[in-house]
This record gives sequence, structure tokens and C-alpha cells, in this order.
Amino acid sequence: MSLRIVFCGTPAFALPTFRHLIEQPDFLIEGVVTQPDRPHGRGRETSGSPVKNAAIEAGISVFQPEGIRSEEAFDYFKRLSLDAVVIIAYGQIVPPQLIELPRLGWINLHASLLPRYRGAAPINWAIMSAETRTGVTTMRIDAGLDTGPTLLTHEVSIGVDETASELSERLAVAGAPLMAEALRKLDTGEIAPSPQDNSQATFAPLLKKEDGRIDWSLSAQTIYNRIRGLQPWPGTFTSFRAKTCHIWGRPGAHTAGTTVSSIPSLDIKNEQGTILIRGSEIFVACGEGTVLQLEFAQLEGRKRVTSRDFVNGARIEPGERFQ
Repeated sequence: MSLRIVFCGTPAFALPTFRHLIEQPDFLIEGVVTQPDRPHGRGRETSGSPVKNAAIEAGISVFQPEGIRSEEAFDYFKRLSLDAVVIIAYGQIVPPQLIELPRLGWINLHASLLPRYRGAAPINWAIMSAETRTGVTTMRIDAGLDTGPTLLTHEVSIGVDETASELSERLAVAGAPLMAEALRKLDTGEIAPSPQDNSQATFAPLLKKEDGRIDWSLSAQTIYNRIRGLQPWPGTFTSFRAKTCHIWGRPGAHTAGTTVSSIPSLDIKNEQGTILIRGSEIFVACGEGTVLQLEFAQLEGRKRVTSRDFVNGARIEPGERFQ
């Protein structure tokens, strides 16, 4: 007999698991719960979530409560007599009265190796924290924030140049068969939920726009980790001539060991944030005697351009700095 499931999720990260589960003959997706339609893009046109659009395409009914704590939501889940709810990046905290309803519980796919990086942005913070390995974890949710007992994990390495968006795509794909395996083994009793070691927990809070502001006193490698980890939002930015300027780059000369002293300085003081020009290459002085090789820049209200076009267009003066 097929397991009766409701799929609860919102962004594109949830799609590989959703599509994988509807292809399996031993799972019956009774419905999809996702966030209400929201304004998106520059035109702020209202549109459905990626999960809603995929559900409609698959011919599965969609429920979009304004609040998961509502009586309407409770009635929806109670009347279905579910075996499990699969929840991935839904966007709201599930109340205890709903957690107790499915026979096997609410099973979550979290984009870290729990208990590390609990919270809303585990992929971003893992990269910004210079982790070299991460993964996905299936877990049974409880009333806490990613504190529930775990089921199965899948570990992956993080590429030295990999961005958060690239890693997110890989983890989303890796999580799809892991979720199916966890559901099957939980149902047959082959696995049992394992409590997390709370003493090993680290946290990955929701990203804020200000997280993207560059501190030029940090090393070039640390700044590069933030450039990678904060893609696509909020990106990394600084101030230039009192305007916001988004920047992209990597540790100078493609190695973390390049120092300011190894680059002709045009007789200027190499203060942190100083823009340095060497032929066709543009560098920015960072902390710990390192430099960031600037690749692209986007000044407020303008298009993204190469570092050389930025320097030429702005007519950089010796000693000018990003603030």
C-alpha cells in the first residue's frame, strides 16, 4: 500500500524531492501546501511559488493558507489521515498540534549535517565559514528550530570556488533519493530517529541585506568566501564615492598568498580598501596583507561591468578606496 503524503514546501530547492516522490509508485501525494502567491521581480507581479507551479503541472491539488497555525490548516491535515508530511523550506513554523497528526510525523530535508548550521540559511553560512564539507539531513521535526531527531544524512564536499546557488542545486538533487529512502525505512522500522547532540549545534540565521557589506579589514580569502556564500542574495557590496557598489572577485592572482607588498602600489598608502592598478589587473587591499583581485563591479544605478571598465569609467585617482 502506498504511503499517503502531503508535500509542504515553497522554493526551487524543494522541487527535486517533490518530483522524485511523485514518480515513486509507493508514495501517494495527496496534496501540496505552499506559501500564498507573492509579488516577485522588478515588476512586483504576483505569482505562485515554484512548488505550486510544479504541483499544478503534475495535477496535484494545492492548499495555500495564510498561516499554518490557522484552524483551516488544522482541519486540512486532520481530515487526510496521513502517513507523513514531507516539509522542505516551507517558510513557517509548524505548531505542535499539527506535528502530532501524521503517523510517521513531519519529515524535513535540511541542507546541512545537523546539528551544525541549524536555521534558515545553512548553505550560505557553511560557505562563509570556510567549511569544506556539508550535506543534507532528513529529520523528524519537533517544536524547536531544526532540533528534531535525525534519520539519514548524505555528505558532500564544497568546491573551492562553489557559490551558494551552485551548492544549493547539488544538495537539492542529492536530497531527493535520501528523502524517499528515509520514508521507506522509517515506515518499515529499518531506521529510528536519533536525537541530535545539542552541544555540537551551530546556527545559520536568516540572511540580512547588511550581511553583504564588505569589511576590508578581513583577509581576501574570507571576503571571497562571503562573495561565494552570499550569491545570489544579498550579494557583496561596498561604498564608492558615497554610492553602493556591488563587487565580485577572488584572492589576488588566483592565490590566497598574494600580498599587497608584491603589487606595485603607485606610491600610495595601501590602506585596506585601496584600489590598486597593475596593468590590466585591478586589486583591492584587504586585511592580513592580502589583496582581492577585482573581476566585476556594479555601481548603484548602473550595469555590472568588468573591473577594467569600472576603473576606466570612474577614472580612479591614486589612493582611492572602497569604504
